[in-house]
Amino acid sequence: MAKATKYVYFFGAGKAEGEAAMKNRLGGKGANLAEMTNLGIPVPPGFTISADVCDLFYKNNKKYPAGLDKQVQDNLKKLETLMGKKLGDPKDPLLVSVRSGAAVSMPGMMDTVLNLGLNDRAVEGLAALSGNERFAWDAYRRFIQMFGDVVREVPHHAFEEALEAVKKKKGVEEDLDLDADDLKEVVKRYKGIFKKHTKEDFPQEPIKQLWASIDAVFGSWNNPRAIKYRQINEIKGLLGTAVNVQTMVFGNLGDDSGTGVCFTRDPSTGANEYYGEYLMNAQGEDVVAGIRTPLSLKLLARRNPKIYKQLDNVRLLLEKHYKDMQDLEFTIQQKTLYILQTRNGKRTGLAAVKMAVDMVKEKLITKEQAVMRVSPDQLDQLLHPMIDPKLRKGIKALAKGLNASPGAASGQIVFTADEAEEWVKAGKKVLLVRRETSPDDIGGMHVSQGILTSTGGMTSHAAVVARGMGTPCVAGCKAVAISGNTATIDGRRYKEGEWLTIDGSSGEVFEGEVKLVQAKVSGELAVFLSWADQIRLAAVRSDIKEKGFRVRTNADLPRDAKVARDFGAEGIGLTRTEHMFFDEGRLEIFQEMIVAEDLDARKKALKKLLPLQKGDFKGIFKAMDGLPVTVRLLDPPLHEFVPKTKEDTKALADKIGVSVKKLQAKIDSLHELNPMLGHRGCRLGVTYPEIYDMQVQAIAEAACEVAKNGVKVLPEIMIPLIGVDVELDMLHQSAKRIVQEVMAKKKVKLDYKIGTMIEIPRAALTADQVAKVAEFFSFGTNDLTQMTFGYSRDDAGVFLPEYVEKGILEKDPFQSLDQQGVGQLVEMGVQKGRLTRTNLKVGICGEHGGDPSSIDFCYRVGMNYVSCSPYRVPIARLAAAQAVVNNRK
Repeated sequence: MAKATKYVYFFGAGKAEGEAAMKNRLGGKGANLAEMTNLGIPVPPGFTISADVCDLFYKNNKKYPAGLDKQVQDNLKKLETLMGKKLGDPKDPLLVSVRSGAAVSMPGMMDTVLNLGLNDRAVEGLAALSGNERFAWDAYRRFIQMFGDVVREVPHHAFEEALEAVKKKKGVEEDLDLDADDLKEVVKRYKGIFKKHTKEDFPQEPIKQLWASIDAVFGSWNNPRAIKYRQINEIKGLLGTAVNVQTMVFGNLGDDSGTGVCFTRDPSTGANEYYGEYLMNAQGEDVVAGIRTPLSLKLLARRNPKIYKQLDNVRLLLEKHYKDMQDLEFTIQQKTLYILQTRNGKRTGLAAVKMAVDMVKEKLITKEQAVMRVSPDQLDQLLHPMIDPKLRKGIKALAKGLNASPGAASGQIVFTADEAEEWVKAGKKVLLVRRETSPDDIGGMHVSQGILTSTGGMTSHAAVVARGMGTPCVAGCKAVAISGNTATIDGRRYKEGEWLTIDGSSGEVFEGEVKLVQAKVSGELAVFLSWADQIRLAAVRSDIKEKGFRVRTNADLPRDAKVARDFGAEGIGLTRTEHMFFDEGRLEIFQEMIVAEDLDARKKALKKLLPLQKGDFKGIFKAMDGLPVTVRLLDPPLHEFVPKTKEDTKALADKIGVSVKKLQAKIDSLHELNPMLGHRGCRLGVTYPEIYDMQVQAIAEAACEVAKNGVKVLPEIMIPLIGVDVELDMLHQSAKRIVQEVMAKKKVKLDYKIGTMIEIPRAALTADQVAKVAEFFSFGTNDLTQMTFGYSRDDAGVFLPEYVEKGILEKDPFQSLDQQGVGQLVEMGVQKGRLTRTNLKVGICGEHGGDPSSIDFCYRVGMNYVSCSPYRVPIARLAAAQAVVNNRK
């Protein structure tokens, strides 16, 4: 007889059937409850229904697998025996919580039910047993509200309005001011609300309550906010959520009881300090929901040193065991401490880097583990803007709250998450201002520049989620009073759409749009990135002669090159020469060249452009002293540069001395039906060789002149958009001739290369032929994606979001490289190119060069480097190191 599949795992009395390594099956929460139980930490006993059940629940049309009911029943009996209590017992009731828990933490996104097992008889038994009638009826009213809201979808506000009505009737403001008789009245009203909305009496059978709650938790795996959270955080491939049924312990049994959330290190700064918040005479949701403003854990150390010492011992044990910062939930029940949960804590990018560096110093983890500990998204947070230090002394904060998530942000204020999403779709920058956020606000929080709340603490929903997203947040700013679509701060009213600025690093709120500046790489971040560099530069691949995996930048101006070098760029992978023509005074000369009637007129205009281009190249070569610089010759179609308005057309006509009619006819002749596939790139160099000749001359002269001044220059001339090797051969010969002439004239020997961009599928397919001429390849994956998919990059935004939403595409292929399709062409191009030229240098210079998953792909297919925008360079350095570690055999 086949052994029944195990779906339920027990934990309690110092022993557990699971362990931390089983988080894919038991979820992070269940696996860690089991692990803590085995470590001897005081954990209320219970059992975990595995995530396999969630997977089967959805595969089998919301039906449970055979045998689950018996396993739940057996484990419930085991729990009742261990606790000496029985679910629903009128004299000594066992009460449990029913909580979600996926393998990847999704704080607040799925459902929880507390105090399950109470009914009209059990509440009396709980009152008698505890000797605290108020506590028992408070627990019952909380259970009805939570069960009604979570399990039966009774509107949350209906319960809140009933509670407010009872408080108003008594003339009090706080829940704690209601006595047992008041709470009995609340329970009566709650049961009436439940019946009104469900057409049923509140269930009195505890086993029915239990199964309905298990249904709800499994059902919450696919609620809108959970789905949105997984999309935002790219959480994929999980079985679903597990369900944890755990004995209740109570923090609301009186002044000797309490509840809290703590972190073994500061999740905002990374400081090695025990950090957290708690409330006495409260249940867990009071702390995280922002209903009451919690107290600092430091206060607990003074008021109850014995409990604090126990908590500190747990902190030290768990951090040493997990080798990572832990996020703990605890309850004190009548002076006895219980740990309800531990998980690797969400943290800001600043904290992640500091913790990684500190833990290496403490010999808790290795440098390689430290590099793998910080995600590229977290590193991105450190590069967030901050308020310009020069302005700091001159501006006064309107108010100050908690520095919940670092970075500064300015935006037009909105008061609902839905409005935030609508305004951002309309192209606006918004700051979400709320009394407190809830899990349903996840979409609006994701698109907002920053978040400001008037209540809640450092462990509130707003703070935790904002830190996870890297969004600046000021929480618990009591000076902010919200009423409808206005916020009153320091006596002044701010309406929807007005600008505010927040500093999530200091907790300050400022009026208007304050100037922000970019951050710098220094201190612990510089140390951390140096470890990442050590890993990627030491990488050895059997199929590539050159050691290491490098990071370059895309930079068109000397100032961009300097920023990128400061961020650790090891050269320039793409300089777009056309961007240099848009500066004031240059565009008119370039337009003059475009509309020239003959070769002489065109050469005359190009002669004016030559010294301007040369000056730009000299600046870039100086900024990149000793590092390679890849310069792409003119790529866009000429019509992009011509005048678009009648006024501009007349101004150009007057300047070059032709009639408007004649000029307009020339402009009209440049129009193309499909310009991205038209007269652009190397096709311009073939038909107007004088344009490319001028650019190559400017590059060569600039290189020679700076080389004479002691600058080590390594120019790489890149010919774009080739589809046929003959195109490249023709332009390569011309470029080589000009460089040789300039070197002879200047008496300077340059170490230069001439290569091409692979951005047309045919070029990738015939890369072995192309490599006979090209000394390097740079994959232009923006155009390669466009031509492979047949999507217009400029128009695909109309439908691509829906394609991703409906699962037709996993990701927008212009943001993250399509490894299956476009990737095949890239891999083929690399392999074929190196069959012809074994030392062929290969890189990528499209937007994908800064995307972590694309960087991993580039490493796997054998590229020498990736190139990205200057502010993505630190992220690419980390992603490149992680690619090396992830792909070791």
